Amino acid sequence: MIAIIKYNGGNVQSVQNALDRLNAESFVTDDFDLIQKADKVIFPGVGEASSTMKLLKEKGLDLIIPKLTQPVLGICLGMQLMCGNNEEGDTKGMNIFDTNVKKFPSENIVPHMGWNTVSETKSPLFSEISEENDFYFVHSYYCELSKFTTSVCDYILPFSATLQKDNFFATQFHPEKSGKIGNLLLKNFLKL
Repeated sequence: MIAIIKYNGGNVQSVQNALDRLNAESFVTDDFDLIQKADKVIFPGVGEASSTMKLLKEKGLDLIIPKLTQPVLGICLGMQLMCGNNEEGDTKGMNIFDTNVKKFPSENIVPHMGWNTVSETKSPLFSEISEENDFYFVHSYYCELSKFTTSVCDYILPFSATLQKDNFFATQFHPEKSGKIGNLLLKNFLKL
């Protein structure tokens, strides 16, 4: 059973729909006990960092998420809030990944929106996914490259497309909106 963390994030329903297509049972919740008992946890996100972090703190989710021991997948803003300092709203994240989130320089179109190539893949999430595949991105802020980087995308500059530390995985792109290749990545997460 997969718990999808409820906190008024934007892409909860599309994540649940993607899991339904994979015949994976899921439920949306902000209940501590249910989250801790789930086999896997997905922390989705579309929105603004500081207001979202405020909601997480009000519910105490900022304290429970870093302590989870089952596989956890952060998506987009979920990934960014699992990092350290975030330039959006000068927000302090949960620091699961000790790396910072910065705004793209405005020398190109921001937000980075659409399909882009992910390379240098080195994560179980990419099992049976060939190198140089395209995934769907929508974001104005990016996670810096770090020792936790498990794949790279280049838009204006190279940034972390995915991160991993222990049982924590994260994608800047939206696997639930990335067609067959995104479904395969979600399947790989479900197999962990």
